[in-house]
Amino acid sequence: MNNKLHIVSLGCTKNLVDTEVMMGKLKNFELTDDSQNADVIIVNTCGFIDAAKQESINTILNLHEARKEDSLLVMAGCLSERYKEELAADMPEVDIFTGVGDYDHIDELLAEKKSRFSEQVYLIDGAERVVTGSSYHAYIKLSEGCNQTCSFCAIPSFKGKLNSRTLDSVAKEVEGLVAKGYYDFSFVSQDSSSYLRDQNIKDGLSLLIQRIEPIEGVKSARILYLYPSTTSMALLKNIAKSTIFHNYFDMPIQHINDDMLRLMKRGFGKEKTLELLNFMRALPNSFVRTSFIVGHPNETQEMFDEMCEFAASFGFDRINVFSYSDEETTPAYDMSDKISAKLIEKRAKILGAIAAACAQKSLETEVGNAIELVIDSESDEHEYLLSARKLLWAPDIDGEIYVNDHTGEEELRFGLIYKAKVTELIGNILTATVDNA
Repeated sequence: MNNKLHIVSLGCTKNLVDTEVMMGKLKNFELTDDSQNADVIIVNTCGFIDAAKQESINTILNLHEARKEDSLLVMAGCLSERYKEELAADMPEVDIFTGVGDYDHIDELLAEKKSRFSEQVYLIDGAERVVTGSSYHAYIKLSEGCNQTCSFCAIPSFKGKLNSRTLDSVAKEVEGLVAKGYYDFSFVSQDSSSYLRDQNIKDGLSLLIQRIEPIEGVKSARILYLYPSTTSMALLKNIAKSTIFHNYFDMPIQHINDDMLRLMKRGFGKEKTLELLNFMRALPNSFVRTSFIVGHPNETQEMFDEMCEFAASFGFDRINVFSYSDEETTPAYDMSDKISAKLIEKRAKILGAIAAACAQKSLETEVGNAIELVIDSESDEHEYLLSARKLLWAPDIDGEIYVNDHTGEEELRFGLIYKAKVTELIGNILTATVDNA
C-alpha cells in the first residue's frame, strides 16, 4: 500500500483525541493536505445532531468525488457507529466502515481492507498520539460514555455507560506529553464531573487535581464539560485552591426554566443550578462558559423569554447556542408539542445575539488588564500582528488576542507564556503589548 494519508476530524475535541490516536497508529504514513493525492482518506465523523450528521455525510461524498483511483476511503467515529447498518447499505462510496471501538486498530483495518465494529467503546490507555494544532497544549480524555439521561441526547445510545480511565492512566499520558514539551492541558469527556463514578468514587475530579498538580512541567490546566447535578461545591473549591487548574468553568446548563429542566431530565432545577453558577462567578479571575438549547419540545414563549433574560443578565463570558435537533432514540423524540423549525431558527437568532453581546461585554472588561498569554502564530490579519490566547482561555473557542507590540529587544517566540497588558478592543479582537523586557 502506498502511504499518503489525508485525515479529517469532525465534531468535538473528544473526537480530535481519537483522530490523534489513529494518526499515532499510522505514523508510517505521510500526512497530506491534498486529498486528491492521498492513498488513504479517513473521516472521523460526528453523529450528535442533524447539522453534524449532514456535515459528516457531505464531507465523505465530497472527498469521494475528488479522490484518486485505488485509494481507500474510511468512515470512522460516532456517525458510523450510530448508523452502521444504514450507512453500509446506503454509502457504497466508503471502502471501510468503523465506529468508536477500533481507533487503535486502524492500521489492521487498512491492511485487511475490512470494516469492523467492536462492541466496546475505545478508551485511550497508553496509546501514542500525534497531537495536532499546538506545540504546547493537548486535550486529555478522561472517560467515554455517559450515565446521564438527558431527553435530547443520543450519545448514551451508541457510546454506552460511563467508562472512566484510571488516575494512573491519565497521569501517565500527561507525563509523557510533558516530556515532549506540552505544558497546558484541557481535560474532556461527555460528563467530566462524573469522572470515576463508575468506579464508586464520587469526586474523581478532585482526585485528578491532586494527581496532576505535582507533575513537574504542567503549568496550566482546565476542565471542560461539567454537568450541574454531578458538580459539587467541594470540587469548585478544589479548583479555586489549585495553583495549576484555572478558575475556568464550562458548564452547559441547557436551560434555566424549572419546568424545562425537568423535561430535559437535567437532574438539577433552577435553584441548585444558580447556586453553582453564582459560586463560580464570585471566584477571582473566573471564566464561566455555558450552552443553551432553544426549541426543545414544549418550550413555551415564556420559558424562552426567561432563558433570554437570564442569559443576558447573569454575566456569562461565553455562551453557545444550539437549536434543538429531533434525534431518534431520545425521550424528546417521542414528545408532543414540537416547535416548528422556523420558530426554532428565530429563537436561536435572538439568543445568539444575546450570546454575542455577553462575549463582547466580557472582552471589554479585559481592556487595561495585566494577563498571561501564549503566542500561537502570526495572525491572519497582518504579518506584523501575532495571534495569541489568554492562558486562562480554552483554545479555539474563547477568542484570539493580537499582540502588536512588546517592550523588550528579544524576539517573541511561539508557544511561550508571556506577561502582557491588554490595550484595546477592536471589534471582537483584543490587542495586547507583551512585556518581555
